Amino acid sequence: MSKKPTKKPQWVIEKEQAKKAGVSETVWLFGLHAVRDALMNPAREKLRLIVTLNAKNKLEEAIAEAGIEPEVVDPRRFKAPIDPGSVHQGAALEVKPLNWGGLAENCIGAEVPRVLLLDRVTDPHNVGAILRSAEVLGASAVIGTRHHSAPETGALAKTASGALERQPYLRMRNLADTIVELQNMGFLVLGLDGEAEQTIEQVLKGRKDMPVALVLGAEGPGLRQKTKETVDFLVKIDFGGGFGSLNVSNAAAIALYASKERS
Repeated sequence: MSKKPTKKPQWVIEKEQAKKAGVSETVWLFGLHAVRDALMNPAREKLRLIVTLNAKNKLEEAIAEAGIEPEVVDPRRFKAPIDPGSVHQGAALEVKPLNWGGLAENCIGAEVPRVLLLDRVTDPHNVGAILRSAEVLGASAVIGTRHHSAPETGALAKTASGALERQPYLRMRNLADTIVELQNMGFLVLGLDGEAEQTIEQVLKGRKDMPVALVLGAEGPGLRQKTKETVDFLVKIDFGGGFGSLNVSNAAAIALYASKERS
């Protein structure tokens, strides 16, 4: 008598489905700058390049470097599957999402590591701007969550102005668990909250040689309660007057700069 097959738990089924979806997922990047940087990135798996003749000429070196055969199209018949309102500049590239690896390999190694964590920041333009600032200011990684955070998209890549290809952008399953993992690595984790009593500089006085992680919430809702309870300190940016709140990407740049050791 044959045994009845054991039914898989729902969580196992969901995990397998997510893995299959991740394998098949592709992203369309657009715009000369974003496409050029992706073509020049050896870690990026490139699948299909659609360009106008003018864009092909401008991207000639990058296309040769990537070793990809472009599809040259008439500008009036640019049929890449991107939003019709996208400013594509005659170039669109289908790619696989980048795999940056795990938390430890990206967040440990710098002399004085700085990390940005995003609590439900879903706007791709904000995340793209944050990646750009993170690269310029030397952050080890930008970390979001697998759900309720901006995935790699063409809009994100265009706003990041090439930083998406160079700045590690990790998407973890649970933000609170990620904060605890960073704390166990020796990071001091600070959550930005406009109602906090202390500024970044006050909390970091005498501690700027420590690894620091800065957590920013979405505009409006801010940090979730669980996040506030998990960080080491809640901090605020020292404003010059009562002029409201900053855009999250501006806040990320200022907070990261304020956390850095400067001679």
